[in-house]
Amino acid sequence: MSFSAWMTAHYEEKGPVVWLAFLLELVAAITLFFMMMLTCADVFGRYFLDNAVDGATELTEMSLAILVFAEMPVITWRGGHVVVDILDRLLGGTVIKVLGLLSALLISTSLYFLAVRIHELAVRSNSRGEVTEFLQVPVGYIVDYIAVMSWATAALMISYGIYRLLFLSRD
Repeated sequence: MSFSAWMTAHYEEKGPVVWLAFLLELVAAITLFFMMMLTCADVFGRYFLDNAVDGATELTEMSLAILVFAEMPVITWRGGHVVVDILDRLLGGTVIKVLGLLSALLISTSLYFLAVRIHELAVRSNSRGEVTEFLQVPVGYIVDYIAVMSWATAALMISYGIYRLLFLSRD
């Protein structure tokens, strides 16, 4: 099976979004594998060699941030968030579409301004030279990554809302 056939079989997205989803899921998978190996090495070292991996907690925290924020745009585009549809039967289809677009607009706007603030904190952290306590890794780079992925999620959220309104919500 060729790689493009595998992509077509396993990803329902079309166009450049499929490559973005694949890339972000690859980052998440590699990060998760790294976390698994780090945890195994840390536990083995701690219990059998009386010597834990130095900085394992910091590496786990940074890896968790990378993992979560790599998957956030993909989950958003796929509509994988929790949705409560208690009132869908009572409200008409047009009202549901308008509320869906309004929620996508509200969420994407909130994520955009949240990312702006996170980026400001990253710039401040970089200018002050803040580093992690044990490994001395610059904190601002991780925080800036979170801001960029929040911007990507905001863009995909509004795109997803418009896409659903125009193409998926036809009665």
